[in-house]
Amino acid sequence: MKQKSQYALLSITIGLLSACTSTTRQAPVVERTQPAQVRPAAPAPQPAKEDRTSYTVQRGDTLLGIALDFGQNYRDLQAWNNLSDPNDIKYGQVLRVSPPAQMAQATPVAAPPETRQPAPPRKTAPRADKRPYTETAMADAQKSDGTNGRADPKPADRPEPAAPIAGATPAAPAIVPGATVTATDDDKLSWMWPSDGRIVATFDEGKNKGIDIAGRAGQHVMAAGAGKVMYAGSGIRGYGNLVIVKHSNSLLSAYAHNRSIVVKEGQNVNKGQVIAEMGDSDADSVKLHFEIRQQGKPVDPSKFLPIR
Repeated sequence: MKQKSQYALLSITIGLLSACTSTTRQAPVVERTQPAQVRPAAPAPQPAKEDRTSYTVQRGDTLLGIALDFGQNYRDLQAWNNLSDPNDIKYGQVLRVSPPAQMAQATPVAAPPETRQPAPPRKTAPRADKRPYTETAMADAQKSDGTNGRADPKPADRPEPAAPIAGATPAAPAIVPGATVTATDDDKLSWMWPSDGRIVATFDEGKNKGIDIAGRAGQHVMAAGAGKVMYAGSGIRGYGNLVIVKHSNSLLSAYAHNRSIVVKEGQNVNKGQVIAEMGDSDADSVKLHFEIRQQGKPVDPSKFLPIR
């Protein structure tokens, strides 16, 4: 009996402990986080468009060098900027490096259609000096009018201009050797190597603006394509005796370090025509430094010259 009462007391104690434990248990805490707001990425800044219409003179610049970098004739730059002396440019001076027509970018205004003024009506009123009707008076009146009693002659029939044939395409102009072609004919230009020899330096943008061809002193330097001599002289530092040939409105070629020059400015040259003799002017060895520039920027000549 005593053992049963002990079991009952133990059960009541366990029950009380369970009740206390259940009342002190806390509910789990759930943290709610707001979804992170995704901000749209900022648009990438657009690269600034290079201004090819003006240039600010830097220290050490020459008008010849600026003209070469922009693919222009230094004489044109001299005229566009009203320079009496091509060497008279100053640091910080802003030069026009494109034709004035390109800088103005004026929009042409169409002229109004031509209108014909109506012809004044012919006077039919009688003359002021009326005379009695006679055959003599009538003859005099006809002579003064110049009609002699005849009606005005009809104007001669003019042949109508021939109508253009629908779908006809005009023939493409042929490239005349020695003549400067236009920019639209760049793909028609034919190129050749300006001289024979081993290539000792290849094109490397920023370091070497063209290719260097080794040779012997006096070796012929030839025009790589038909064009017009834009410059012949030694006015650009680092090039020695230099010849520049303009082939189109966008392409020109340069031949540097010559011993002598055998062409003159303004002269038309044919592809393969001798323009200079190889030398070492302003160079450490006998070689030809050859460049091709497009819109004034050096490009890899190997992309234009035939494979050899």
